Amino acid sequence: MSQNPTYDVIIFGASGFTGKYVIREALKFLNVPSSPLKNLAIAGRNTSKLFQALQWASGPNPPPQIPILAADTTDPFSLRHLASQTKIILNCVGPFRLYGEPVAEACVDSGCDYLDISGEPEFMERMEVKYHDKAVENGSLVVSACGFDSVPAELGLMFNSRQWLSPAVPNSVEAYVSLESDKRIVGNFATYESAVLGVANADKLLELRRNRPKRPRPVIPGPRPPNGPLMDHQKEIGVWAVKLPSADAIVVRRTLSCLAENPNGLPGVNESTEHVERRETFWSTIKPAHFGVKIASKSVLGVVRFITVGVFIGLFAKIGIGRWLLLKFPSLFSLGWFRKKGPTEDEVASATFKMWFVGHGFSDGSLASQGNRKPDTEIITRVMGPEVGYLTTPIILVQCALILLKERHNLPKGGVLPPGIVFGPTDLQDMLQQNGISFDVISKNTV
Repeated sequence: MSQNPTYDVIIFGASGFTGKYVIREALKFLNVPSSPLKNLAIAGRNTSKLFQALQWASGPNPPPQIPILAADTTDPFSLRHLASQTKIILNCVGPFRLYGEPVAEACVDSGCDYLDISGEPEFMERMEVKYHDKAVENGSLVVSACGFDSVPAELGLMFNSRQWLSPAVPNSVEAYVSLESDKRIVGNFATYESAVLGVANADKLLELRRNRPKRPRPVIPGPRPPNGPLMDHQKEIGVWAVKLPSADAIVVRRTLSCLAENPNGLPGVNESTEHVERRETFWSTIKPAHFGVKIASKSVLGVVRFITVGVFIGLFAKIGIGRWLLLKFPSLFSLGWFRKKGPTEDEVASATFKMWFVGHGFSDGSLASQGNRKPDTEIITRVMGPEVGYLTTPIILVQCALILLKERHNLPKGGVLPPGIVFGPTDLQDMLQQNGISFDVISKNTV
């Protein structure tokens, strides 16, 4: 990064479905007295589409005088030029397995910071293998999954963990994700495409992991919880659920593994004494637990729909003609949950999410070592917010960027890292709560 970059933030891929909502969210904080965001640019392939996105995001006000920059993932020079002009690039161009690496590489080479909204484990782990050491050397923080994937899961687990006051310890936390709306729930086509390509390339992720050194695993009190039934009925929160093969559990495990290596978290590049104490105190309250994620519905029929879509993707994504059918007719094979043109503004505005964290553990950590003693305590917490892809994701991405701008000296020098280990001890949870994403304790019970 140059000594005096022109921009604080460049939003790349700003004319896409999610990108225009990220512009709208960022404009709320541009040149506001309490905000560190003083200058902003947007970038992408088509400058006329970028201007249209800026007009939409600014409405009903006239668009501000924000630079519109041309750059393309197929043109490495344009990306390096982009990265050399800014402190942070927010990358909204997916699927990331297809388009993400050139942007991340340009940021690492230039020493600027990189945040994205990827929920693609193979991409994230590949970037870590290829670029982590160079990112540390060049002072570039590369943090994926800074959207609904996977910050609610990371911060939500930490919030649940902090409710287990000593001598109590958690053993397992299961997250139940419920997407709700007065209208139809319609997802981003790029999310669907990423899921299809993720299944199609699952072997590459397994091969990547086989060729990597084993990461340390956190020490979790008590026995590993047994595998439950295919369909889970959680009476306490009134939902039926099935296991969701999402990025959330993988990203959480990366953070817990990093914490096992660094029990006090990662030191900041020029950290204040006050923040050192805050960081070490914060991580001392985080207790690792077995973690999983399930997609939830208020009805059995809703869960059957989830299973049906999963079966379609699992059967068809492995073969070429099957992938073509899945991507050609997303509305058919997703039973209406995804379509190429995305949701309407009314559908976005009416949607919300709830994510319950059901923790089971021991009222006293000493009980965990007594043979096959079963957990005797349950703590349920909840994260709740607006629509996941176009509202919650931009809120999270922009707040992560604001923390980087304000607190960069207190954060790690660089590296390819999960969001939890970077943003856990910061004000991110408080900032999300101020912007419509709530964290609540629901119940604490003996079981």
